[in-house]
Amino acid sequence: MSITLQCLIEAKRQGRLLTVLTAWDYAIAQLLDIAGVDIILVGDSLAMVALGHKTTLPLTLEEILHHGGAVRRGVKRAFLVCDLPFLSYQESISQAIHTAGRVLKETEVQAVKLEGGYPAVVETVAQLTAIGIPVMGHVGLTPQSVHRLGYRQQGQTETDAKRIISEAIALSEAGAFAVVLEHIPSNLAKIITNKLPIPTIGIGAGSDCDGQVLVTADLLGLSGKKPPFAKSYTNLRQIITEAVKEFSREVREGKFP
Repeated sequence: MSITLQCLIEAKRQGRLLTVLTAWDYAIAQLLDIAGVDIILVGDSLAMVALGHKTTLPLTLEEILHHGGAVRRGVKRAFLVCDLPFLSYQESISQAIHTAGRVLKETEVQAVKLEGGYPAVVETVAQLTAIGIPVMGHVGLTPQSVHRLGYRQQGQTETDAKRIISEAIALSEAGAFAVVLEHIPSNLAKIITNKLPIPTIGIGAGSDCDGQVLVTADLLGLSGKKPPFAKSYTNLRQIITEAVKEFSREVREGKFP
């Protein structure tokens, strides 16, 4: 059975924790879907893990449309969400509607994700959801604001914590169906999770969220460097390297084919 928006909302009511992973191509997406992941995110992290950039900022709309279409072809069951790249939605609500519309039409994903909870983004979320485009929010550490916030934990002061709580509530009231809480104290994430009627998806935000997300390259041990809050469940970087070395050795020694 395919995962729907209603399934995700019902999961919170039932206390069923949601699993979320990122994908950037057909092969990875297909494997995640077969494994039973609830939500697959075409994250702008693909700028770093697939395209070799140092941050998410250089990713273009055309690039995420290209990768989003590939991911879509590999997904049959999971709910599929796509990040909107930096400066593809912040200029105006009309720009955001046009961008989100292209993403849904050209990749056939089911929802988009926007970063931030400041008033302009909240109004954008309200307008997008009003015309039928599901939106996932994202507060705390927002990678598209790396030059202002860095990669440090957010919400450590009382003022910042209150702001993040207010942003999460505002996004929920604007119609977001879920909110990612990234790199914030676990007690703050618990407060937000208890206040919101929609699922919270944590990444570096403790165990009290309604679900957890990881960048799949980190989970598989493909990343050269991963965040301190990520966990690698295997080391494909080493496994692949050793396999290639063995292939090269056998070819050079005349053992393959």
